[in-house]
Amino acid sequence: MPKQFDTLRAMLDHGFDTVIDVRSPAEFAADHMPGAINLPALSNDQRAEVGTIYKQVSAFKARKLGAALVARNVADHVEGPLAEKDGSWQPLVYCWRGGQRSGSFTIILQQIGWRADTVEGGYMTWRRLVNKALYDTPITQRIILLDGNTGTAKTALLAKLAERGVQTIDLEGLAGHRGSLLGRTAGGQPDQKGFESALATALANMDPTRPVILEAESSKIGRINLPKQLWSAMIAAPRIMISAPISARAAFLETAYADVISDPIDLEKRLEPLRNIRGHAVVDGWIKLMNAGDFRALAAALMEQHYDAAYAKSRAVDEHEIIADLTSETLDEAGQNTLVAAILKVIK
Repeated sequence: MPKQFDTLRAMLDHGFDTVIDVRSPAEFAADHMPGAINLPALSNDQRAEVGTIYKQVSAFKARKLGAALVARNVADHVEGPLAEKDGSWQPLVYCWRGGQRSGSFTIILQQIGWRADTVEGGYMTWRRLVNKALYDTPITQRIILLDGNTGTAKTALLAKLAERGVQTIDLEGLAGHRGSLLGRTAGGQPDQKGFESALATALANMDPTRPVILEAESSKIGRINLPKQLWSAMIAAPRIMISAPISARAAFLETAYADVISDPIDLEKRLEPLRNIRGHAVVDGWIKLMNAGDFRALAAALMEQHYDAAYAKSRAVDEHEIIADLTSETLDEAGQNTLVAAILKVIK
């Protein structure tokens, strides 16, 4: 009998040995339950073929072809990834809506002797619970934001706080983007749904009696939109302000953005859109510094002539509760550790 899950927490605590997503690789890549493995009942091309026959020929012929393909694929999985599973193994299987793909897959596993079961509603049940957590239900965790101008090592500080047992969520890490014009990272960004699944899972795993530290962000990180309930909680959250001299911030950015400055052609392309905001003369000056290989001076110029002004304009719109204003003359390892120690005192 399919397993019913009414809460995100219950679905995360499913109790099975393995979660198997039998949807196509493309469906799985967009989003899936945390920790699930992909053993497709139908490949991308097979799913498209069956769908076309269903629409253009007949449902019967589509189901007949689909059954044959699923049987062959499940046989390959049993002889391959599942070959070493013993008789006590208990998998939880799901497809898009908990229908034919997961049902057929599970029947075969059960006939072998494994205690397999399906998810009622399939992936759509997971998606509904994620959507409810992020869009319909107010965030209950106590959020505190690390705020500060570009280059104040906020993401690095989050990582150090996490190492010390502080509850943190790296939104930029989940979004695969550093949140600025130059923030694109290798590998690109996840699907919006994939980001939301990772975020909802992270929030669900947080102890509600302890604060959760996030970096202050805009409502959009690259092409990823922050969900409504989280954004509302962030707007209302108290902030710890981090500041440092331009020289320290430029030195930090030169290292943190090493991947960006290693490709001057791409960097110039990323700077071009700012001509409409800062003017040709300013951007030409940045490109001159880049071509001279003076990336620290380029970082300082970008902050002084663009990012700091943008941050100041944004902060002028809304007032926020500031619970600490911390400054470090350096943002090297020692400077970051000093800031972390100060943050720990504030959030206790």
